Amino acid sequence: SPFSSADVDGSGGQDDTIRRKTLFYLVSTLNAAFFPDYDFSNSSSREFSKEHSLQDVMQSVERQLQLVSQTQLLPLTEQLWLAIDEAIKLCQCEIYTYNPDESSDPYSDDGCVWSFNYFFYNRPLKRIVFFSCRLVSSIVPDSAIGYSHDSYIDPDMDFDY
Repeated sequence: SPFSSADVDGSGGQDDTIRRKTLFYLVSTLNAAFFPDYDFSNSSSREFSKEHSLQDVMQSVERQLQLVSQTQLLPLTEQLWLAIDEAIKLCQCEIYTYNPDESSDPYSDDGCVWSFNYFFYNRPLKRIVFFSCRLVSSIVPDSAIGYSHDSYIDPDMDFDY
């Protein structure tokens, strides 16, 4: 693929401090993605980190997705990265992660096993792709995805009649 070995570092030799304007864009993206349930307006730059290698991000995502899959994901992940690249030109992107504390994490609900939140920011295109994923335990119901704790019934649960 055209972006498989690209290192993404748009800092121009600067440190990893996120610029105020970039922070505004990342927070605005979070607010748009989780509206109206969450407000990230008070998020600080400490909750974001810059990734330096597209390859490392791709491998991390693929590793996490593979952990939960019982099939080979290679065709799916190739299509995923090609679609993201088509939208944003990955080799031109700065990549950030959102690492919130538990009180501001939209995925800290009961049952969330892991999650990731990546922002692919193409400054010249003035475009951001937000890629977020979480694994929710099938044992613990998650009211955030449409179940209430009172009405949840596990279809695999055995009942005595």
